[in-house]
Parts: sequence; C-alpha cells; structure tokens
Amino acid sequence: MKISYNWLKQFINLDWEAEKTGELLTDLGLEIEGIEKFTSVPGGLEGVVVGEVVECGPHPNADRLKITQVDLGKETVQIVCGAPNVAKGQKVPVATVGTTLYDGEGNPWQIKKGKIRGEVSNGMICAEDELGLGQSHDGIMILDEKYKAGTPVHTLFEIENDTVFEIGLTPNRADAMSHLGVARDLRAGLLQQNVSIELITPSTSSFHIDNRSLKIDVAVANNELAPRYCGLTISGLKVADSPAWLQNRLKAIDLTPINNIVDVTNYILHELGQPLHAFDAAKIAGGKINVKTLPTGTKFTTLDGVERELHEEDLMICDASAPLCIAGVFGGINSGVTETTTSIFLESAYFNPISVRKTAKRHGLNTDASFRFERGIDPNITEYALMRAAILLSEIAGGEVTSDIVDIYPKKIEDHLVVLNFANTTKLIGEEIPKETIKSILTSLDIKVNNVTETGIGMTIPAYRNDVTREADVIEEILRVYGYNKITFTQKLNASIASTERVEDYKIQDKTAGQLIALGFHEMLGNSLTSPKYISLSDSLSEAHNITMLNPLSQDLSVLRQSMLFGGMEALAYNNNRRTNNVKLFEFGKTYHNYPDGRAEKKHLSLTISGNQEEDNWRIGHSEKSDFFYAKGIITSILDRLGISGYTEKGVKSDIFSEGLSVVKNKKTLVDFGVVKKKITKAFAVEGEAIFADFNWDAVLEEIPTHNFNVSPIPKFPQVKRDFALLLDENISFDVLKASALQTERELLKEVTLFDVYTGKNLPKGKKSYALSFTLQDEKKTLTDKQIDKIMKKLQQRFESDFGATLR
Repeated sequence: MKISYNWLKQFINLDWEAEKTGELLTDLGLEIEGIEKFTSVPGGLEGVVVGEVVECGPHPNADRLKITQVDLGKETVQIVCGAPNVAKGQKVPVATVGTTLYDGEGNPWQIKKGKIRGEVSNGMICAEDELGLGQSHDGIMILDEKYKAGTPVHTLFEIENDTVFEIGLTPNRADAMSHLGVARDLRAGLLQQNVSIELITPSTSSFHIDNRSLKIDVAVANNELAPRYCGLTISGLKVADSPAWLQNRLKAIDLTPINNIVDVTNYILHELGQPLHAFDAAKIAGGKINVKTLPTGTKFTTLDGVERELHEEDLMICDASAPLCIAGVFGGINSGVTETTTSIFLESAYFNPISVRKTAKRHGLNTDASFRFERGIDPNITEYALMRAAILLSEIAGGEVTSDIVDIYPKKIEDHLVVLNFANTTKLIGEEIPKETIKSILTSLDIKVNNVTETGIGMTIPAYRNDVTREADVIEEILRVYGYNKITFTQKLNASIASTERVEDYKIQDKTAGQLIALGFHEMLGNSLTSPKYISLSDSLSEAHNITMLNPLSQDLSVLRQSMLFGGMEALAYNNNRRTNNVKLFEFGKTYHNYPDGRAEKKHLSLTISGNQEEDNWRIGHSEKSDFFYAKGIITSILDRLGISGYTEKGVKSDIFSEGLSVVKNKKTLVDFGVVKKKITKAFAVEGEAIFADFNWDAVLEEIPTHNFNVSPIPKFPQVKRDFALLLDENISFDVLKASALQTERELLKEVTLFDVYTGKNLPKGKKSYALSFTLQDEKKTLTDKQIDKIMKKLQQRFESDFGATLR
C-alpha cells in the first residue's frame, strides 16, 4: 500500500524527515518496505532554463530543420530545431547539455552535444510533452516574454515534490488502509515521543442540498449482506480532467487519473478508506436502486468487458430492470460515468466482508474496493465520506446536490466492550507499564475509557477496529504503540527441557530429509490443490472421494489431492522443460480423501526420480541411470536408518506402475514404489523413465522402534564369502531362494545377496542365471574350509532338489 507524505500531512502537521517518520511507522506495526521520491514532472525540470531565440535561419542540409542562436543568460548557444513554430524573439524552454528528460513511458534519456546533418547542436528547445507539462507535440512550447533568459524553468511552474511510503500492511489492519488511518496511528506514536499533534479531519460543514430535483429510490433486500447503504444524486456535472493537485495526489500512489468524477471516488477511497461508486443517473432504469441477489447463472458484463455468470450469493446493485454493479467488487460496463454524464447517483456503503471476499474470489477479481470491503471498513464513516465527496465534486465538477442522503442502516454495528486487567497486561508484555501511560495510549487510539479501577480498565473499542475484540488484542495495541524496543530483557534465560521417549514426527522428518539430501535429493513442496482431471489417470482413485473447493482460484486448482504422484510428475515436467533431466526430489505432504464414513488426511513421503544417478563429469564420465534397483536401495537405506526391520517385499500390480514392489510389515504397507507407466509420464510430457515411491508415513512412524535394544560387539572372527552362479527357471524369484538358504543354514549364514542377473543368448529357453553371494561367519571361532565346503554343499543340494537349479 502506498502512502503520500504530503497527503499524510493534510491530516497531521508534521515536519519530520521522511526516514524518521518511516521508522516510527515501522515501530507501530506499519512496516515501511520502501521510501521513494515523487515529482509531478519527471526529473523536476532540472537543467531546463528559459532561452531567448536571437537568431533563426534555415538548415543548409535539411529543409525541415532550422538553426537557431539561443541566449541562455550566461551564454548564447547554437541549437538545431525541427519545430515548425520556432521563430526569432521567442522565449522558449531549453534543455541544456547534460539534462535528463523522460519519455512518455518514464524512461530517461540525456541531452548530449552533437551534430545534426553536419551542424552543431548544444541542447534542445522543448515541446510540452517532452518536459512532462502537457500532451502537445505540435511545436515547441512558447513562454511569456516577461521571463528572463537563464531563469530555471522549474520556478515558473507548480511542481509538486513528494515522498511516498510503501507499507507492507498486514491483513488484520483494515483500519490503516487509508491516509486517515495511517495518520491516526502516527498521532498515537508521536504522543509516546512526547510530540502532541492534533489530527485534522476534512470538514463537511459546507455540505448542503441545493435542490431535490433528482430522487433515486433505494431498496435493500438483504440487510445482512448490506448492513448500511447510503446514496445521493449530484446533477449539473461537467466531466473533464481533474485539477493538477488531485492528479498529483493520485499519481503519487501509482493511480492513473481518469476524469474528475472517477478521480474523486478514488481520492476518497485512499483518503478515508471508504469505497464509493458513481452510477450515471441517466442509465438507472425506473429511477430506483435495488440491492439484492440474483439467480445463479444470470449473465452480467463487468467494466472490463468480460461476461460473467453470477452466483446466487453474489450481492448486486440493480435498477428496476437489470444489474448495474457487483456490490463492493466491480462495476458494470453500461452504468459507469462517461464523457456525456451530467448527473450521477453516488453510492457509499458497508458490505458484509465475508460476502465480498467470496464474490471476489469466485470471479477472480481483486480491486481496491474489494480489498477494503473484504477486510472490514468503518461502518460509521459512510455518510461522512459521501458528504466529503459531494463537496469535492461541487468544487471541481460544478455539480449540485439534488437529493437528500438516503441512509439505510436498520441495525447499527455496535462498538466492542472489553475489560483489560493490569496484571494480565504485565504478564503478557513481561514488564509493567504505568497505568497512566496505558490510559494515554488507549485514548490516542480512539478507544474510549469507560472506567478505571485498581485492577483494570473498562473500555469501548470503535467498530472500525474489527481486529481488536479481546483483552489480548488490546494488550497488543498497547505494546506496539508503547514500543517493542522499550521492553527490557533480563540477562538470564530460563528454559525447560522435557524428556520424552515417544517418536517426534518432525525429528524423524528432519533425519530422513538430511539423509536424502546427502544422497543428492532436493526437497520440493507441491500444491495440495490440484486438477480433478488427474483422477482419470488411475483407477485406484475415485472422483467421489474428491474434496472440492467452494471458491477455487481456477478449475486446475479446484480439488485437494488424493495422490502425491501427480505433483511429482508436474515437478518433473517443469524440470524437463528447463533442460534438467537428472532429477531426484522428495516431498513430505498430505493427501485428502472424502470417504463415505468421513474425511481423512494421510501423511506421505514421496520420492520422484528420473535421469542419471549423478551429473556427468570428467572424473566418472557417464553416470549410471537411476533405475528400479537404485530406488530400491534408497528406500532400504531409509528404513534401515529409521531402525525398521523384519519387513517383506512383494510384487504389486498397479495401474500406475509398470513394475512395482510393496514393502510390508505387520500387514501394513510401508512403501509402494516402481516405474511409472508410460501413459502417465506421457500425460505430463515427462521425458524418459520416471520412478516414484510413496511412503505411508503414518505406518512408518508406527513401526519405528521406541523400546530399548541391546548392542552386540562386533565379532572378532572374520566373515567368509562364497558365490554360486545358478541356472534357474524364469519364474523363480530371489526372495524364494534367499528364504530357502536362510532356512537351510540358520546359524552361520548371515546374508544372501543377488549381484548379477542374466537372461538371453547361450541360455536354454525359459531359463535365467542368478549370481548369489553368501556371507558366512562364526562369532566364536574362525571357520575352516571343511565347514564352509559342507555348508555350500548343503545349499547346492537344497537348490537342486527344491528348484531344479544347476551350477553354471
């Protein structure tokens, strides 16, 4: 939000430097994110002086150019000029060499000494638009003859120089969304600096009704959506450009002036925080305004030319036959002020914040008016703002007030009553603030003190402070105005350290994340909102289980995700599109399900892998591809690090994996992983093979051991390894062989691993070759060759008898 310092000074007479004022506003909670300078004329006309054309003749090498001699007061210079109206004896504005001018888009360019068609030119005689003083470019600007040559041009015109604060306003501070609101806070802060300044509010004492020649009847059908609605008519208006002072106020805060009618409504919006809307009275059919909702599906074209379908909860401003405006959000294309407008119906209202927010989000609209309405404006300022606007329109557009003020306010929005306990204030702040100081701060914030006792204060909070409704809120107000920097801290820090044996989810996540990062993974955070179209990519997902958003930002973000897979595919496609093909991502997140017996949230850890295991470099050359077994190794290392053992692996048939495994323990699936099917990667335009792993994080947490465990010393006797190359039937899996081996030799066989698989040429049909490694160890003595050979012979016989295996 931008705040003009000059505008602010209309409310509070302060001569502080802008930087000092910005520091105080930041201390008050209105954080200044930047301070910039504004001038009504770009560059402030620095370097532009009055020149007198003492000679003017044709250019020898160009028919349309002239060579002039221009007296600049201290010197006479030659300037080549192409303007058709330049002549001897004129007083003209001259941009001297080195002056910076600005084009129509605000881009700077510098005047340099140079040659034009062979003739030296020392400066430029300027037109209005080149100086930023107007739009004319028909010729050079002619100044009054009374001005002396060499006079700085900026002294001849009223150029406004201003400082603009960029305030990072938090959503709860609806009261500060105007220059009046900021000035109100600034006054309170100044009192704590022992600077007592009165808050000056614009007077409306000159408001009067000129006649009652144009009456517009108003009917409000739903007072909950429009608790207060005010309006009046103003006639005899002449639509034109706004005066310079008004244009400068709007330009300073990055608003483009449109015409005097619209500019006044924008001015009041940013001055007082009250949105106004001006309807062309001639376009109000039946001479009546109806504030009501319309049936779902009603078509309405807004000011931007977009036809929208209304919802039954959208509050509309209508005339006797058609809608004119979406209340508090956006006007209609056919009811606004145009160049031919001579009379208006001026609206000032308080609309229900929740209703306005829903409507704005439903239609994807975000306007200055909706920004304020949906946060809650002051319900007691509507009539005052209306009178203030009427006075300005009478002054700058020649209008007359031609009706009484309509003010429909059936149920007044009451102020809040809060009781503050001094002991609680000290407890929350950590330091005792004098009672008189507390009372002074509350009063400076327009909080009415009803009574004061030894233990506390009873007070009335104005309705516009809708964020201050509890004792804690009042204490926060006291502290921010008193000053956080004034609170002292003790040198001693006390802290309690709790002892716990239970599994802390965040600690396990941090441990796992650290492990994955060490393995070259990057953490991602996908959007929980996703497209409903993704459901069609998997038969295991049901549209009936979708949790649908009531007011989605778009149809592509209209449901909560049921699977982590699609967010991973989106991230993979995003990286592929930017030529990053070696991708290893992990994400901790939730999926959301609307089951018949209730809604459910499930925690997950997902891994998305594609490309090579490492980036290619000169030392390792071409890196190995990230395949199914690489992903399996990652998953196994995570489970081992978490102390989870005793799980089993089984193949999984899935409509998302072409090849997949499930890790199961105690009849609970811990992980599903595999190679993503081509139909899914193709749907996301993902290049190459993609591997996805989905950890059921809730199940993983349940299986992490929390009991004490015994630590055994490392055996001092060596391990022995022996290998078999077996010829087997294709349908025999490694898991079956491993289980059989461990059953055959329970005591000395410690580990069985598969280190090579071969199928293809030189093997009988329907056969494959497995290379198995067996680790043997006796923890009490060194194994002898005779013992080892006996064990290996027994394993060979078991494989031959049970599986028909032969040694290769």
